[in-house]
This record gives sequence, C-alpha cells and structure tokens, in this order.
Amino acid sequence: MVKYYTRVCNFYFGSNSLEKVKKKLSIPLHGNKLISFDTIEILSRKNVRRINIGEIHSLDKLIKKKIKLDLKQISKKKFFKKLKFSNLPLLMGVLNLTPNSFSDGGKYNKKNLAIKHAKKLIKDGCDILDIGGEATNPGSKEVNTNIEWNRIYPTLSSIKNLNIFISLDTRKSQIMKRGIKNNINLINDVSGFDHDPNTIKILKDTNIPFVIHHMQGNPQIMQKNPKYKNVVLDIYDYFETKIKQIRSIGIKHNNIILDPGIGFGKNLKHNITILRNISIFHSLGFPVMLGTSRKKFIKNLSGVNDSKERLGGTISSCLSAIMEGVQILRVHDINEIKQSVKVFKSLKF
Repeated sequence: MVKYYTRVCNFYFGSNSLEKVKKKLSIPLHGNKLISFDTIEILSRKNVRRINIGEIHSLDKLIKKKIKLDLKQISKKKFFKKLKFSNLPLLMGVLNLTPNSFSDGGKYNKKNLAIKHAKKLIKDGCDILDIGGEATNPGSKEVNTNIEWNRIYPTLSSIKNLNIFISLDTRKSQIMKRGIKNNINLINDVSGFDHDPNTIKILKDTNIPFVIHHMQGNPQIMQKNPKYKNVVLDIYDYFETKIKQIRSIGIKHNNIILDPGIGFGKNLKHNITILRNISIFHSLGFPVMLGTSRKKFIKNLSGVNDSKERLGGTISSCLSAIMEGVQILRVHDINEIKQSVKVFKSLKF
C-alpha cells in the first residue's frame, strides 16, 4: 500500500494572511492567523503532487481522508508546558560547557564565564536556555558521566532560579535524572534516546517534556558517508515510529518537540533537502525545532565568504525556517537572531 505524506507550502504572513484566512482562501498554521498557507504537496516515495487547498475535495477518498487528518494536525494550536507559542519563533540559546564543542568549545566552561553568558543570552531574549556538558559534533568522543555532570552542575545550580526555561542537552539517563532534580524543564537528547536504553524510562517516570532529535549513527561516525533512500521521508518515518514507541510505553503528553538534526549524519545535499522541505514535519502535530547555527553546511555553501561565526548563513537559514513555520530556532547568537527576526516580521507581518 502506498504511503502518502502532506507538506504545506506557499505561506502568507501578517495582514495578507489575515485577509486570506477571512476569505477561507488559506488555512492558519498552528491556529495562528498571522501565518497561513493555501497549497499542499502530496508526497509518496515515487511521486509529488502539488494542489491548492480548494482542490482537496476532488481527491481520491482514501488520500483525501489522510490529507484531512494531516491538516487537522497542522492547523491546530500548539500547547506546551511553560512555553508560549503566541509570538513565534521561540529562540533556544546554546550554552556549551565543554572544552571541545565545534564553535565555542572552551569559551564558557568556567563557572563565572558560563553564568555571565547565560545571563547575556537571557537578556538578549532567548526563550529557552540549552545547557550541555558533552560535545556531540562530528568526531567527538563520549564523555564520562561524572565529568559531564561536573561541567554542568555549578552553572545549573546558579541559574535554575533565573526564571528561564532550561533545556538539558545530554544522551545519558543519569545526567537526565540529576538535571530533573535541579529543575530543568526539557530533555534534548541528540541520539533520539537511542544512546542510553534507560533514557526512555526516565521520560516515562518523570513525564518531563523532551525533544525527539534525528541522528544517523553516532558523533564519531555520523559524517562518514551518511545514506538515505529519501532523507526527508526517512526522517519523517523515524519520527512517526519513535512517537508510536513513546506512546506504547505510556507517555501520553504532547510536550514533545521534533528536530530533524541538521549536520547529524547528513551531507550537504541532505541538509539542503531538509531545509527546503522542513514544513512536512508539521503534519506530525508537534512543534518543530531547527539548529543551523554556525554549522558546516554554511561554509560549504558560502565558500570564500565563510567566517568564524557564520552569522550571515545562520540568519539566512533561520529566516527561511520562519517562512516554513518552524517554531523554535536553536542558535548561539541570540541578540543578532532576535534583531533579524524583528526586522523580518516588521517587513512581512
């Protein structure tokens, strides 16, 4: 039996969107009338068909049923414990407490520097602070649990009362358990909970919100010739399977975020294909997060115009993501991304 997927496209913003929605010419994304769409792509492993929403009634009965179910997921409002999705996108600020992360390793792995930077990210406007004590960039090796925790704890204990939503970036159940005892709000495991078999139990026992992240392989090998049949649909199927697994063990809440994992077991073509088609993941019914900040694909695309911070490429990819309805952007440079979002929305909304 052929499996079909729905990707929304051709978005409208601001007053233009409001007018289209009022006339029922477009459908609000996530219940927000300030961003809407009037076109969908119906995909299978063999074909792609693009139609206006006004043509849905003429589809084959089985396909129409699937599309309507997907549109229900895509158009419903997103609710998430302690996060507000009324003013999108939300910005997740990166706080790496490691000596070897690919972009800022060693810059903030001393307590005072880490706390100072955390406060700056908050002041600049981050909605979520993502704290990690283990590098997971290509080629990095696993860190001992105690070393990882000792990198995290001094900063976590100092900022947990700063009234900021805290995400813990870790692959280890013991780190998750300790972090939850210290008031973290979200688990962000780049392995998709495949690295440590006990992590799923932590999710079930604590009911903590979490990110389902896609990675092919592990950090040491993930960039050694990654392969997919269809990178976008393969990741979609991975998310769908993981959600079913999570539901099957009794996790019923909807405080789940999806991250397709740019640069985690993907080559340049894979990354670009994901970025161009990221709106397909809206039909799974959960907020979509994207992390493109300072990543190597920017260097690959910009060539001689590459730079250390890769700020231009990061901003460009973030604005493209906003135009595809992505709800959360994980970035290093909160102030500059916030600035670009404000200007973008002033012009488009």
